Amino acid sequence: MAEQYWIGGFYIDLSRNQITQNKQSQTIAPKALAVLTYLAENQGKVVSHDALLAHVWQDTVVSPNTLQRSIAQLRKALGDDGKVQIHIKTHAKQGYSLECNVRWHDNASSLNTESASLKQNVINESRIDEANSDIDDEVKDKTKPSKSHLVFFAIIFGIMMLTLIGYQYLAPQQPLKLSFGELHLLTSSDNKEHSGIYSPDGDYIVFNRYSEEFCNSSNIWAKNTKTQKETQLTKNMGRYDSHSFSKDGKKLVFIKTENCEQPINQKDCYKLMTLDFDKALAAPQSPRLLMECKNSRIAKATWINNNNIVLLQEISNRWVLTSYSIAENKSKPIYSLENGNFFDYDYSVTDDLIALTSIHSDGQNYIEILTSDGQLLSSHQIEYPPEITNLRYIYPNFTPFDNQLIFSTGRQLFTLSYQGKITNISLPLDQPMGSPVFHPDGKRALTIKGNWDSDIATLSLSQIAKLQSNHTQAEQSHIRENNNSSISTPVTHAPVILERSTLEEDNAIYQPYGDLIAFKSYRSGEDQVWITDGHDTHQLSQFPIDSNISGMDWAADGQSILVNVNNTLTQLALDSSQKTFRFDHRVEKLFQWDSEGNTALLIARIEGLLTFGEFNLNNATFNVITDKKINWAFKSEDGRVIYTDKMDRYWQPGPAEDQLIEALNNQGSDKQFIIKDNVVYGINEEFQLWSYDLNQNVFETLGNLPKNVDNLTDINQMNILLTLRINAKKEVAELYVRE
Repeated sequence: MAEQYWIGGFYIDLSRNQITQNKQSQTIAPKALAVLTYLAENQGKVVSHDALLAHVWQDTVVSPNTLQRSIAQLRKALGDDGKVQIHIKTHAKQGYSLECNVRWHDNASSLNTESASLKQNVINESRIDEANSDIDDEVKDKTKPSKSHLVFFAIIFGIMMLTLIGYQYLAPQQPLKLSFGELHLLTSSDNKEHSGIYSPDGDYIVFNRYSEEFCNSSNIWAKNTKTQKETQLTKNMGRYDSHSFSKDGKKLVFIKTENCEQPINQKDCYKLMTLDFDKALAAPQSPRLLMECKNSRIAKATWINNNNIVLLQEISNRWVLTSYSIAENKSKPIYSLENGNFFDYDYSVTDDLIALTSIHSDGQNYIEILTSDGQLLSSHQIEYPPEITNLRYIYPNFTPFDNQLIFSTGRQLFTLSYQGKITNISLPLDQPMGSPVFHPDGKRALTIKGNWDSDIATLSLSQIAKLQSNHTQAEQSHIRENNNSSISTPVTHAPVILERSTLEEDNAIYQPYGDLIAFKSYRSGEDQVWITDGHDTHQLSQFPIDSNISGMDWAADGQSILVNVNNTLTQLALDSSQKTFRFDHRVEKLFQWDSEGNTALLIARIEGLLTFGEFNLNNATFNVITDKKINWAFKSEDGRVIYTDKMDRYWQPGPAEDQLIEALNNQGSDKQFIIKDNVVYGINEEFQLWSYDLNQNVFETLGNLPKNVDNLTDINQMNILLTLRINAKKEVAELYVRE
């Protein structure tokens, strides 16, 4: 069957799930188009309800309402309704029929045959203007030779018009080339701004502003785009997610994350909050609670046109698109993937559509267009160009241009069509930038630009122990002198900075049997592996623009490094040569590499789910270790796998099942740990460095670390390596569309 055909003046393209008339395209649900196509195949005949249901929904039990909804969608697209039935006619208690002529497009047919068919359509059915109707009457009346010249010219004119119409429909549609001109900063403070959006009237931008003192907490602020006045909207700081306006612009909705008072299976509780925008402009307000989740995670709340709130909810490690009704105080799932997972979505107020990016069971990423109630309109695999790695997640937003979304990969901007085609905007950036959010007027867009600044530092274990001993003695003396009152501030020793720039440095690890330190750095504009001997530092890798490194580890002989770059395992030698290992799944995080056994401890995404296991690099097999959602893992020298779950509890293998390491209860945090000589080293939420001997079951607090420690990355006999957070400079900026 042909993939394209015509019904009257409407062009049906099954390959794109579109109905087009006069260059205006509508995206239609695939099942609805299947109903239309079956009616077209039986043009002029009454097709029963049962026949339509059996043909379109084979081996699926659905209600007659499902068919009625598809008919209603088709009638709306074709300009019909329940009373005016020009195209699809209802036959009471019998079924439906398609009353218009159908012309099938056969790619193998000749141009003349196709043009003749198109000509007949224009003359007999389109009724674009009265002149064509007159010409049609004259063509039929062959007894009037005086009009033969008119007939001849009418045919020529018809062929010309039909060639033009056919070209418009059949020629590849060139997307509008989006181009940006100027870029202006809208905020410029000592703090980090994030999650910028416009108000529906475009008069305000709203964003989160983080303080340096409380890096995980922020207040929500507004800025008047005309007067430039900034106003703090929330009374107290909190861990606020991105926010969204109600359609009338009077309220905001967002998710607030807090530590659960009585954790059950997760440390954080998630609260759906709302804020009166007008009142907050007059004076900071406390948000009002709408809904709380203590046993599941929710993210990215968006207010849609029907006054419901759409959000992502994680259930059994899969994200589900959920709709929350404020009026009923109830939520319900509206879209999910059985063998896949979502990673982002955006909502268009103008079109009342949802664009959702996901990963399917085939391991490929897709763009799906949904109605606001979760009905799937189209689903297409994303076609990645060479400048974007095939496994990269993308986070697109709607644009004011038809069929076009926009996203950033860091220092590059791209458009994404509803059919999954990506086009480079050709705007290389000097700093990483988030995906733009368009102003209601469509002439400008908000984005977040800036860098994360962290340094590589070291601390002597002997100094930490000495300070801890002195602190303990001072505390005991103070208690004796002050009748059991305690001293206030723990003593810490200043780390020595080994590597620093104004950008991110992380993942420092000691070379086995050598004097080198390998680390990840963004100083060249993207994540690269760097090497230092304490004096000379050089870049080892040459990964492409917008590369991302998530985990690396030395080989046992210290001559190469296994790197998880762009979600693919790559072995990087000291001479910069590299070898990539084939794995059919996306590698989310690399923890450790056993180069002698050539296995890697990692998290992979399989059928959309994060799965923890051990990958054999020799034969490309993957052994699942646990189905729990884990934060960090490491293997001891004697082969025991230690991991932390999402409650930050420590686990190790047991004879029948994994065993909780109770001695480490309350010692977990969001920071990674390491194992050296069968001793676990970690940092708790009080920023205390501790150790736990797996063989002797002995726990010891080693000392206090600075509050700006992000991670403990390695340890040897004398020192530890740390990542220190220096600054997070993020600002709200505005891009202007070039006319």
